[in-house]
Amino acid sequence: MDIRPVADGFAVSGQIQPSDIGEIAAAGYKTIISNRPDSEDGAVPHEEIRKAAEAAGLEFHYIPVVSGAMTADNVTEMATALENAKQPVFAYCRSGTRSANLYGLVQQAQR
Repeated sequence: MDIRPVADGFAVSGQIQPSDIGEIAAAGYKTIISNRPDSEDGAVPHEEIRKAAEAAGLEFHYIPVVSGAMTADNVTEMATALENAKQPVFAYCRSGTRSANLYGLVQQAQR
């Protein structure tokens, strides 16, 4: 797992495993957001990640974004999750790019 800070209080990575939750928690993250649809090849079902995250005392949000087809609803859902989430936040998708792009669109919409 490669945790990449995007902004103060927000970082991304590619697909994580339930076994990565301890490292994420140890790094100080309080909330995990999955932007990877369960239907993608190689995706770990978000409920497996949710269970591990909640067992470690972390919040979890599932906001699936289809690669190349991000919607205004995705941006709105992400903005709401970020506004209400315990900070700092860690998000993941296949590579981390969708999560970083979604975060950037939320920031632009709030200007």
